[in-house]
Amino acid sequence: MAISASNIPEPDEEAQLRQELLEVARRVLIVEARAVAQLRHRLGESFLRALDLLYRCRGRVIVTGIGKSGIVARKIASTLASTGTASYYLHPSEGMHGDIGIVMKDDVVICVSKSGNTDELTRLIPIFKRIGVPIITLTGNLRSALALKSDVVLDVSVEEEACPFNLAPTASSTAALAMGDALAVALLKRRGLRPEDFALLHPGGSLGRQLTLRVEDVMFTDDAVPRVSLEATLEEAIFEIARKRFGSTCVVDGDGRLAGIITDGDLRRLLQRRRDIWDLRAKDIMTTKPKVVRLGSMAVEALHLMEQFNILQVIVVDEEQRPVGMIHLHDLLEAGLS
Repeated sequence: MAISASNIPEPDEEAQLRQELLEVARRVLIVEARAVAQLRHRLGESFLRALDLLYRCRGRVIVTGIGKSGIVARKIASTLASTGTASYYLHPSEGMHGDIGIVMKDDVVICVSKSGNTDELTRLIPIFKRIGVPIITLTGNLRSALALKSDVVLDVSVEEEACPFNLAPTASSTAALAMGDALAVALLKRRGLRPEDFALLHPGGSLGRQLTLRVEDVMFTDDAVPRVSLEATLEEAIFEIARKRFGSTCVVDGDGRLAGIITDGDLRRLLQRRRDIWDLRAKDIMTTKPKVVRLGSMAVEALHLMEQFNILQVIVVDEEQRPVGMIHLHDLLEAGLS
């Protein structure tokens, strides 16, 4: 089929269209941001009651919803699970065909519904009531069937959808999702979850490595750690740097405590300043107060130290300031930290 010249937009028309599309996208972000911002004014006793039900739950949190609300419900269940609360998503239709069996009397149910009158959800309410589980509902309709039969209702209504026809769930889905996140994070705070607890829930990927990997997991120890005494000759220091291949060596005092460090860079700068160097001792050329991390520190702390001071290695010291390990930047990158 031939394309006529009349079908090809003029350059000015194309530019105008692109600008209009950007304005549409900007309006979507403005509408959704406004919807989320308005939620903060609705947080009060209802939110605290919902939080208390979740905190005191001796079973699991069952989150349910259908359509777009179902997708939000899955995300809320996932976020709760990842922050230390046993949580599962229940599809309302599947619930009516046997899956309701996962709901036990010690559980708490969260229903997500924009209208609050979704048939698939309202049919589950009598069953939830018979089991005896508390019901928390996130809805945009406080007079709906779901709202009137729930123990706690959280208002996630919006003034308008980002959809130009004010029909497709957009801002309302974002608002419900944000309220779910608010519950999950507040519950995390209520439980007193620590970073190490969080790490146990995220063992894989970069996040897991940042939260679990400690310096002793990646450092070189014992004879692999380059070290010379304060009275070591320059030749001995150079030999130790070359032999251990860290590009540096620790300098220790008579008690084995860290006194300084000598790096390749220190040697290059020394040669630029003077030629008669062979009578110097390690104590004469070392850099005092080198960058260190304590044994037991997170490996990501060592990485941040290297990035901050643009160095390639960090010394690991014990409580008595004795060097017990050394970490090179390449070792951290190979371990998956970045």
